[in-house]
Amino acid sequence: MSTQSEAYQPDPSRYDATTYRHCGDSGLKLPPICLGCWHNFGDTTPLDRMQELCTTAFDHGITHFDLADNYGPEPGAAERNMGIILRRCFSRHRQELVISTKAGYEMWPGPYGNLGSRKHLLSGLDQSLKRLGLDYVDIFYHHRPDPDTPLEETMGALAQAVTSGKALYLGLSNYDGPTMARAAAILTEMHVPFVINQNRYSIFDRTIEDNGLKEAVMKEKKGLITFSPLAQGLLTDRYLHGIPEDSRIRADGRFLKESALTPRRLKQIQDLNDLAHQRGQSLAEMALAWLLRDPAVTSVLIGASKPEQILDNLKAVQSADFSQEELEMIDRIALDKQS
Repeated sequence: MSTQSEAYQPDPSRYDATTYRHCGDSGLKLPPICLGCWHNFGDTTPLDRMQELCTTAFDHGITHFDLADNYGPEPGAAERNMGIILRRCFSRHRQELVISTKAGYEMWPGPYGNLGSRKHLLSGLDQSLKRLGLDYVDIFYHHRPDPDTPLEETMGALAQAVTSGKALYLGLSNYDGPTMARAAAILTEMHVPFVINQNRYSIFDRTIEDNGLKEAVMKEKKGLITFSPLAQGLLTDRYLHGIPEDSRIRADGRFLKESALTPRRLKQIQDLNDLAHQRGQSLAEMALAWLLRDPAVTSVLIGASKPEQILDNLKAVQSADFSQEELEMIDRIALDKQS
């Protein structure tokens, strides 16, 4: 075993910090805050920094690390780097971890490298397991709907991932409510454990409230794990006084562009920041707590570039209560509703 693995000794009290939640009516529990590897786990981040993020998370009860085959940069890099970290630090703790990955975005050239065919999904899972150095993942997601492949084919491929022993549970990502309900019916008939949906959701992005997904999650008794809870950093105080040189906008403008910082958006951020301070929280803590107070939400995925961000985000678990007046104020600010 490597010296890095021998040097890392997890905090023995690591499970005291969070209260785990069931994924819908399944037996699988997740911590309310989970570590997402969409950003900061590609080859542009030093490996030792990624390792520090993972060990900090695990030491504070975060047992779920979320990946996808296309996470990078470059695609595949996040899984490959996580594989190294798992071998270095967690070889004795695999049974304590929930590792998830996804397939469905472009990964290789040609007609089989994308979307939701049986060929793509099962080939993609095999490649993910090689990069991760694992025999199985705990959750395997279809990353996005494929309108050109029969839903029965896509769900059949996910089912085979479970029956082959390469995944324990199934998830769907970026599906709307009606499509998710159809998929759930197919998977129920196949007797395979579809337990969770992964979708973007935040104070600023209410898409799942409008496309039926949130309602369907409750009706079908499935879990919901949300990503981009801080709207790529907009739901923090980071941009209230200009754009820092080390910010995501400056470092990687693929997902958050300077044009998003309109005067209207900045006013909303300032008003929400003021409300958070009245609650004794940072804006980021309030944005996470707003999600965690929702009975439909199982868990929230956070990204982090520093261990301190993980520790700050965990504070939201302890302050997820809101008055009706506060909830209405958040809606008025974020949705420009009139009182």
